[in-house]
Amino acid sequence: MADEMPVLVATEADDPTADMVIAELNRRGVPVIRFNPADIGADLTVSARFGISPAPVVGQVRTPSRSVDLTAVRSVYWRRPVWPAFDHLGVDDARFAAAQVRYGLGGILYALDGPLWVNHPLRNTAADYKPAQLALARRLGLTVPATLVTNDPAEARHFVAAHHQVIFKTLRWTPYRRDGVAVTGWADPVTAAEIDESVRVTPHLFQAVVDKEADVRVLVVGRQMFAVRIESGMLDWRKDYSALSYSVVDLPDPMEKALLAYLDHFGLVSGSFDLAVDKSGGLWWLELNPNGQWGWLEESTGLAMSAAFAELLTQGATP
Repeated sequence: MADEMPVLVATEADDPTADMVIAELNRRGVPVIRFNPADIGADLTVSARFGISPAPVVGQVRTPSRSVDLTAVRSVYWRRPVWPAFDHLGVDDARFAAAQVRYGLGGILYALDGPLWVNHPLRNTAADYKPAQLALARRLGLTVPATLVTNDPAEARHFVAAHHQVIFKTLRWTPYRRDGVAVTGWADPVTAAEIDESVRVTPHLFQAVVDKEADVRVLVVGRQMFAVRIESGMLDWRKDYSALSYSVVDLPDPMEKALLAYLDHFGLVSGSFDLAVDKSGGLWWLELNPNGQWGWLEESTGLAMSAAFAELLTQGATP
């Protein structure tokens, strides 16, 4: 029966945001199977069979406490799963084993075409390329800061000199440690004098600074939109969450339609957008995080974000 169809939640062991959504699903009486790919082995077993029944794929995912029939999955909440690293194996064996899990377990899950995905990981990946994001934003008529992606130091210096203020942003967040200390890639100011030949090693993203008075984080869940204005006085508000203040705002109708069209282009049902508000109240598109954090915003504003996710996952795929 549809009411008994479970929701698969793929995420890391410590994920308070997923906990909020699971609590809402529990209140609705919706069964939940939570798992993390890193638990493959005794704590996570998967079996799938192909070509032996009318269904394209049949099988099960089992954890120590639960089991789910793959043909009876209502929806999949792909939050922040961790893939196994197999640190106890040699380098080559670990690389081989990790690939088998990614393309075995991952491939089985990706083969499911019945459930609603929030979001499908392959679509998350496609939407996570900043140059593609910027181009789509322009095609949709959104205002985008002047941006350069290059590994040419001379071109980078020329771009920086041509604009009043410029920041450097990473093209992709990546875990990084320097001298054993975790380093976070903030949006940081850069001058032409700081650009040297090391820029040639890899493409860099340089962007003109918006003369902003605030930021807006927009969470879209299905067709629901939650917009929160963030006052910080900082170039990058993520540097100090304790200094932030929040207010719930409404977006202009053309902006709402553009953001929904943006997600539709990538086949996403949810995403977190970052916008900047300039001194005249204009909205500038900055970026999309297909699987961004939002739990602290619900706690700070009271917006029913986790309930919106739970409702979307409960509904599952539209027939």
